[in-house]
Amino acid sequence: MRAESLEQVDTLEEAASAFVALRPRLFGIAYRMLGSAAEAEDIVQEAWLRWQNTDRSTVENPSAFLAQITTRLAINVAQSARARREAYIGPWLPEPVDTSSDPTVGAERGEALELAFLLLLERLTPTERAAYVLREAFVYPYAQIADILQLSPVNVRQLVSRARKHVSAARREPIDKIEHRRLLTAFVTAAQTGNVAALESLFAADVVSSSDGGGVRGAARFPLVGSARVVKFIAAFAPRFWPGADFTWVEANGQAGVLVPRGRTGVTLLTIEASPQGIHHLMWLVNPAKLDAFTRSRSRGRHTPDRG
Repeated sequence: MRAESLEQVDTLEEAASAFVALRPRLFGIAYRMLGSAAEAEDIVQEAWLRWQNTDRSTVENPSAFLAQITTRLAINVAQSARARREAYIGPWLPEPVDTSSDPTVGAERGEALELAFLLLLERLTPTERAAYVLREAFVYPYAQIADILQLSPVNVRQLVSRARKHVSAARREPIDKIEHRRLLTAFVTAAQTGNVAALESLFAADVVSSSDGGGVRGAARFPLVGSARVVKFIAAFAPRFWPGADFTWVEANGQAGVLVPRGRTGVTLLTIEASPQGIHHLMWLVNPAKLDAFTRSRSRGRHTPDRG
């Protein structure tokens, strides 16, 4: 009996080691598909439980096996999430993750991790999203994606092609991280004083301001659209929002962001989407649950699976 117990422990230890090595990629797949760190963590934990209960002697390729489990779980969650997003109070924005503390999150083609990009992926069907993420963010071969999605390689190529067209048609021309931070810094400086002329010079004509509060008091429930409306709102809001704010620079999804205190205990995470034409989208994360997820993401990479 003792020999059998030791053998089982060794087998589980090997399974855990294999899983831990693949965990960043599994989280990356689920997170890019769902835009939710909390839901991605749940999927990764479920994948670990299924991995524990699998006859691993029959698994030739653990990486492919776990990617398949993770992707299918993420598709299921994405299908049910659509109804939840429609009932969400106010604008919905993806949950941010701190990529400075856990660089493995953004290690695979980081441009597919930006918050604005994750919003674009929401426009795709769950299966299109899965095919696109696996191919574009993680460079899986079409044949392997076909196995994961249980489709023919021809259908997978069509899904990826269609997704590329949707994303390309809606995506702004990207700028580098240095220019992104420069624009965000300039916005924060102008917003603190309500400098209308400076704000107007920073915004694209079609700029949008979205506040994701999930029903939290004080968060705008509708996006503001257009330079004139956004400038007016920022200038009017400045005296109440910025005075005495000891804000903190962070890295959210591979780009600069600012944590701004709200009252005594609250905080807002601000980041932007920008192009050579200026700032197109101000994204204000106010929802406490999403901000808690951002805080947890700082230590996510140090966690190991629960073997209980």
